[in-house]
Amino acid sequence: MAKAANSRIMCDLDWNKPGRQVSVLRVPQSRDDAGWGTVEIPIMVTAGSEARGKGPTVLFTGGVHGDEYEGQIAISRLARSLDPRRLKGRVIMIPAVDLPAALAGRRLCPLDNRDLNRCFPGDPRGTFCQMLAHYIDSVILPMVDVSVDVHSAGHSADSALSTNMHHRADATTMKRTLALAAAFGAPYNVVFWGVDEGATLTSSVERRQILSIGTELGGYGRVSVDGVRVAERGLANVLKHLGMIAGKPETAQADGAAGTRHMMVRDNVAYTFCPAEGLFEPRHTAGTSVKKGATAGLVHFVEDPSREPIELKYRQSGVLWMAMGPGRCRKGDTLAVVMRDYEGG
Repeated sequence: MAKAANSRIMCDLDWNKPGRQVSVLRVPQSRDDAGWGTVEIPIMVTAGSEARGKGPTVLFTGGVHGDEYEGQIAISRLARSLDPRRLKGRVIMIPAVDLPAALAGRRLCPLDNRDLNRCFPGDPRGTFCQMLAHYIDSVILPMVDVSVDVHSAGHSADSALSTNMHHRADATTMKRTLALAAAFGAPYNVVFWGVDEGATLTSSVERRQILSIGTELGGYGRVSVDGVRVAERGLANVLKHLGMIAGKPETAQADGAAGTRHMMVRDNVAYTFCPAEGLFEPRHTAGTSVKKGATAGLVHFVEDPSREPIELKYRQSGVLWMAMGPGRCRKGDTLAVVMRDYEGG
C-alpha cells in the first residue's frame, strides 16, 4: 500500500490489488456535533490482473471544482463500466474530488471557502482543501503515469469544448502531450501559458514529470450535453491511445473534421478584462470566430441609466475559448478569452 506521507486522510485501498475496488478517502472534519467527524470522498480503482507490470497507471479526476459537472458524470459512468478483465494497467478514478463543493454546486469548498485547485501541493496540517491536496500530491501522484483532470468553466463562464495543456519546455514531453490531447479527441486543444497556475493539480502533476492534460467542456453552471459526450469518448480514447483497452481512438468531429484543432493562448492580449463593476452584455458565444477590434461586449450601469456603457473590444483575432457566464461583473474579472491556431515553439 502507498505510504500515507504524514497525511491525516485515511484510505483502505490496496493500490496493487487486481480487479475493481470502491472505497473512500476519509478526510477528518471536526464539527460541533461530531468531534471525530470525517468527509468520505469516493474513489475507485480498476486494475488488470497484472496491473503493475503490464500497463501504465492513469488518474482520472472530476469535480476539482464542484460546479463543473461533466467530468463527475463521465468518470462515474466509466468507474461502473470499466472491465478489469479487459484492462492492461490501472485506472484511479475520483469523480468528485472536492465532494462538499460538488454537493453544494460551488466552485469553492463550503468547508473552508478555498479553491482546491489553488491549494497544491497542500498541507497535511491545513484546512480541508489543503489536506486533500496534500494527500493527492504525496500519496496518489507518485503512482501515476498519466493524468486527465476534467474541468468545465463552471458558473463563471462557458467554454468551447476542448482539452488543454501547459506549454512544456521539453520537446519530447510536448510532443507526447500533444499526441495525448489529439487522442482524447475534443474539438479543440488549447496550449496555454497559464495565469495563476502554480498551485493547481496540473502544476503538481507536471512537477512529477507525469503526462498531463485537462479539459474545458462547457460551463454556465449547467450540464453540457455535448460536454458529457466528449468527456466519455475522450476518457475511453485515452485508454485506447495508451494500449490499456482494445481499439483505436475515435476523433471525428461533429463538423466533419477528422480530429482536434490545436490552438493556443500565449499571452494576456488574448484576455478581455472588466474595467468596472456592472452588467456585461456579451456579443458572442464560445466557439465563435472573432476579429481583433470587434466588439466583445458592453458593460452597462443599470443603477445609473444616464451613464453610457463601456464598449470592450477584442485585442486579437481567433476563436472565443471562454465567454463570461454571469451577467454581473467586477473590475478585473475575465470576460472573454480568445484562442488562435497553435504555432508550435
